[in-house]
Amino acid sequence: MIPAVRRLLRQPSAVRFALLVLLVAACGVLLLVVPRPDPSELPGLADRLGGFTPVAAVLGGALLLVALVPRTFITLASGAIFGPFEGAGYALTAALVAAAIGFTVGRLLGREFVAVRVRGRLARLDGWFARQNVLGVITVRLLPIAGFGLVSYGYGTTGARLLPFLAGSVIAAVPSAFGYAAIGAAVTSPGDVQWFAVAPAGLGLIAGAVLVRRLWRAERRRRSAFGPTR
Repeated sequence: MIPAVRRLLRQPSAVRFALLVLLVAACGVLLLVVPRPDPSELPGLADRLGGFTPVAAVLGGALLLVALVPRTFITLASGAIFGPFEGAGYALTAALVAAAIGFTVGRLLGREFVAVRVRGRLARLDGWFARQNVLGVITVRLLPIAGFGLVSYGYGTTGARLLPFLAGSVIAAVPSAFGYAAIGAAVTSPGDVQWFAVAPAGLGLIAGAVLVRRLWRAERRRRSAFGPTR
């Protein structure tokens, strides 16, 4: 595997970036043509896996996320298998692993191309990503601009730092993880669901609104200081 990676990294940056684009496109096509299982059938599959179920849930969920499967489905499935709280925990772990994989793939295949080729507004945007802290990552994650996996690939192509990206990705996923895991649990065990597990989802909406407002105000201050971008 390592020699193959080394050979890949010796390829021109344009070739690697093209491979990244093809990878994302292939995942998108598969997402459209491959049917998704019914969440109500997942507990039976978990019973057959036995003690390997948690590991399979985390690794399988992570691979599905980097294959552009929506995080909503992964979290619903985790809730259906494990219940609202444990399911949310496994879904967040899968999100952390998927964020690391997607970022790494984007960094290896796309960063050099973006760093060398981007100019003008795109270069300033790349600089903004490079200066981001955890709060900035949370803000981007909460904006409805793209799916979880696609954002991970995209971040890897920028100058963003890995640790703030991973921390922000997980923190931004916490509110909806508990909410959707509770809904997934209701599919299989409606009488056992503790609905206060949904409360973090409401807090997430409030936090998202606050973060978006802060981003908007910061942009207004920047425009006031430097004038309109030409």
